[in-house]
Amino acid sequence: FLLFVGDETNMLDAKTATGVAYWRPEICLGQLRFSSDAVDLGLPDLTYAEAVQKGVKTLMIGIANEGGYIPTAWLASLKAALEAGLHIASGLHGRLNDIPELKALAEAKGLTLTDVRHSGTDVPVGTGKARTGKRLLTVGTDCAVGKMYATLALEKAMKARGMKADFRATGQTGIFITGEGVPIDAVISDFVSGAAEHVAPANSPDHWDLIEGQGSLFHPSYAGVTLGLVHGAQADMLVLCHKANQQHIDQHEEYAIPPLGEAIRRYEEAAQLTNKNAKVIGFSINTSKMTEEAAMAYLAEIEEKYSMPACDPVRTGVEPLVDYIQKHS
Repeated sequence: FLLFVGDETNMLDAKTATGVAYWRPEICLGQLRFSSDAVDLGLPDLTYAEAVQKGVKTLMIGIANEGGYIPTAWLASLKAALEAGLHIASGLHGRLNDIPELKALAEAKGLTLTDVRHSGTDVPVGTGKARTGKRLLTVGTDCAVGKMYATLALEKAMKARGMKADFRATGQTGIFITGEGVPIDAVISDFVSGAAEHVAPANSPDHWDLIEGQGSLFHPSYAGVTLGLVHGAQADMLVLCHKANQQHIDQHEEYAIPPLGEAIRRYEEAAQLTNKNAKVIGFSINTSKMTEEAAMAYLAEIEEKYSMPACDPVRTGVEPLVDYIQKHS
């Protein structure tokens, strides 16, 4: 991959690029930025010619902007990528294949345009029927609080212990990382819970499907996606993800982040519709804006208050969560 950052200066909107660069560094050979002000992934800045010479096969659009559209300002650069011989992959709602000039050029060059944020799989309506295997779903007090990161960290730690566990991608970044999954927010609402059942089907009794959460029950725009995923996941365990000291939904100051105890209650209530034993078993906390001392004190306070493990996957790892999962499997 050559990761397309363009002119994006907001790290959150470049989360697809940052996620793939972190979890799959071996296939990320460079970044394409329009200026030095754009998000820097710590990869070499390459032109298309340099990227091809280095062995890059695909330009991956690493932006996840609000609304998921492809700006017209990008088109000249995307056409230049095709002219250089690169395939293009995108995780946006807007389809590369719906842009006539890109599609025609790709066909003329024998190249592919891949849109991963579109459900290519026919999924059924959710049934709510119990299925074998074990499932864990990460949920959040807001969007972009580390649900994917926590889920991948759990997979890595559980596999290191010899446990049967697989990350199940439900968003474009996770799909780029693993090569498979279902983009839940691109599924027609009637089929969201069925898509969750599809991505984490029946499995052996000792196998854990670790399902990547999306959105938040408390987000005014995306709660619907979250609720369908919660119902279809039929999770045995939930991990609540939160950004330390965040007071309101990002970019929605009129919507307060609820107390963690209320968030636990609301998620358990929703999850128990399809799995009466579903429960929150711990926290994944993003403490990146805190000092080491403050972060550790914050985690300890949460653990004491709620009597369950609280981790920051970056600072502390997720071993206490895995301890709980293993003990109660």
